[in-house]
Amino acid sequence: MANKISKEQLEPAVRRKVAQTYHPVQPKIQLGFVHNNVDCIGCRACEIACKDKNGLPPGPRFRRVMYIEGGTYPNVYAYKVNMSCNHCAEPACLPTCPTGAIWKREENGVVDIDSTLCIGCRKCEAACPFGAPQWDPRERIVKKCNLCIDELQAGRKPYCVMACMMRVLDIGPIEKLWDGTYQTKAVGPNDKTVRRVKNLANVELTKPSIAFVPHEKGKVGD
Repeated sequence: MANKISKEQLEPAVRRKVAQTYHPVQPKIQLGFVHNNVDCIGCRACEIACKDKNGLPPGPRFRRVMYIEGGTYPNVYAYKVNMSCNHCAEPACLPTCPTGAIWKREENGVVDIDSTLCIGCRKCEAACPFGAPQWDPRERIVKKCNLCIDELQAGRKPYCVMACMMRVLDIGPIEKLWDGTYQTKAVGPNDKTVRRVKNLANVELTKPSIAFVPHEKGKVGD
């Protein structure tokens, strides 16, 4: 159930929210996801691992594997796009939260949410162009991916990354993932990463921290 928040809890969270809204956090390192749209087999192991880790009931999914199909015979195609919270540089969810439950971490750029401060207004859910905040009907609050922050702090990677049998999903410093200087099995030796694929919201809206190895039919532009 949505929590009743005391004034002592609310005031510091709102002050943090105001500070981060008008003075965007510049993290020491901005971590982000990379997904290989071409080699993903759509097994959804990442989805299941995420739900298991976060104890989610049926319905909410922090990570979503989307199947893209098209073309006409014999020129047909199919590929997958794997999405969760993109831990944006300018998250739309953060300034909409009236209680300051959402904030951006300075050490790694993770956009986190304090569920004890959530009142279930769902404003963040409406604001996010990528569908990251998820309504938990059992507890009647909003939850989302926090990049398995406890695993990061223990020196491990998120559950979704560890569960990927094809090693097409990974995390790393987003700038290095974009320019191809970060070593990861998700990106092959001849692969190029892009910031956006077709049917994805305009990245200039929130500047999401995600990179893709795109399918040729998923490329934006040339």
